[in-house]
Amino acid sequence: MSAYNAFKACAPVAWSPNLYITLVRGIPGTRRLHRRTLEALRLGKCNRTVMRWNTPTVRGMLQQVKRLVVVETEEMYKARMEKIANHKALRPPLVINHHAAPAADSVQ
Repeated sequence: MSAYNAFKACAPVAWSPNLYITLVRGIPGTRRLHRRTLEALRLGKCNRTVMRWNTPTVRGMLQQVKRLVVVETEEMYKARMEKIANHKALRPPLVINHHAAPAADSVQ
């Protein structure tokens, strides 16, 4: 969860009509009311993200399960996905030359 907090610190916070909700803690051991709220938000497994409209109903549900989820705005979500895509992008191959360098000052 610290990675999300570190990302939030560097991302611009702007209000958006859509909220991206990610379940970051497990469901077992939680209260039945919290499990039902997560079910209503369509969050069934850890590290799954869903997009919901920013309505008072959804904000109330998020307030109820705030310790289990991370909420991002659209800009924050897109920036995080771009950062992940850049990290996974193919890099040029590393070329290593194993030939010994010619000796410049050899003893004659």
